Amino acid sequence: MEHLEEIERQKLWDRIESTLLNEQIDQFRAEFLELHPYDQARIFEDQSEKVRKQIYTYLSPEEIAEIVEHLDAGYVEVLFTEMNPQYSSQVIAEMSTDDAVDILNTLNKNEVASFLAIMDKPHADKIKELLHYEEKTAGSIMTTEFVVIHSSMTVREAMLHLRKEAPGAETIYYVYVIDDAKHLVGVISLRDLIVAEDDWYISDIMSERIVSVPVGENQEEVARMVRDYDFLALPVVDFQNHLLGIITVDDIMDVMEEEANEDYSKLAAVADVDTPDVNALSAAKKRLPWLIILLFLGMLTASLIGRFENTLNEKAILAIFLPLIAGMAGNTGTQALAVAVRGIATGEIEKEGKYKLLFREAGTGLITGISCGVLITLIVYLWQGQLYLGILVGISIMITLVIATLAGSFIPLLMHRLNIDPAVASGPFITTINDIISILIYFGMATLFMNMLI
Repeated sequence: MEHLEEIERQKLWDRIESTLLNEQIDQFRAEFLELHPYDQARIFEDQSEKVRKQIYTYLSPEEIAEIVEHLDAGYVEVLFTEMNPQYSSQVIAEMSTDDAVDILNTLNKNEVASFLAIMDKPHADKIKELLHYEEKTAGSIMTTEFVVIHSSMTVREAMLHLRKEAPGAETIYYVYVIDDAKHLVGVISLRDLIVAEDDWYISDIMSERIVSVPVGENQEEVARMVRDYDFLALPVVDFQNHLLGIITVDDIMDVMEEEANEDYSKLAAVADVDTPDVNALSAAKKRLPWLIILLFLGMLTASLIGRFENTLNEKAILAIFLPLIAGMAGNTGTQALAVAVRGIATGEIEKEGKYKLLFREAGTGLITGISCGVLITLIVYLWQGQLYLGILVGISIMITLVIATLAGSFIPLLMHRLNIDPAVASGPFITTINDIISILIYFGMATLFMNMLI
């Protein structure tokens, strides 16, 4: 069933809700489980805690596990704190190993230890293997539920093995081939396996051109590889080329969403836009540290303006154009920042070259600076009738736009070079820095040419 529209979903929920109120378990299960898990999740997360607890009693841990895998990350922690510990550990055990690890990583260490202690040993051992890997690496997002075949097998033997192991695998579109030492030596698609003759050897028909990723590879780089190669899955290996797990395309889509939300959070100078805030106090706690940092940067801007108090006293009209110049600097810096951060995130910077980007942005800043400078010079002259004032504002804007554009490009590149997430060079920071630059340029030139202005 396709995703339901909000109105249809509400009508359907009203019908399902009546089965809950009347404790018609069989009818509830028939109505609810007919939906796609995505739609089950959307309905489920809109309910009160009381209603959710009632649903837990009507559905098995396996059925709840499928719903949880489609829930937004911000709601998962809430659900697992309201479930019975025994029940929630069963839910985790029924999930794909990589999804279970993602959930456990959102909980504190004591809760994780408690869940693993309650869980049956085979499931707990699988999860512990992945929990050891550093977050946001290939190892942390891979799954160990995959099918491997031996290079010495015949196609007939491989198909029998596949039929036996496939029910527990996350995907079988690619079948990976190992040797006696469990090294990854080849890959074969399910289609090629099906059309091959039964007595052919796997070693003769497998592809030895394997694209794999090290277990410690950053998840952003893994996502780029899946995008570039159009893979449905990607094998993960250790330094000796032993096959440890696979990363499927659905996990990569989650990674891309996570990274996009993280970058947006940093660009907006907030802690985490992906986690819903329970109340105003919670939201304020996340935003306040960034705002305090920006407040001190703003005080630096104010103190700079104070140093040019004499210049303002002699020519008060200069204050009129200060917001214009500072605003233009902030705008052009943010534009350059967005281009640089996107280029770094997509890998285009590596192909194009950092110096080429800076040269191009410098040219862009020069063209926009001259255009805006000439235009504002004419406007100020026609408005105020003061040619030198117009020239001062025009030249200030021209120089400011060139420097602000370069700053917006250079700062994220520098951060990337220092292995700092370039998104930290957020819009508010770039804007504040460019405010300082524009004030220094504008009032510095005004002080130098004050005699001409008077």
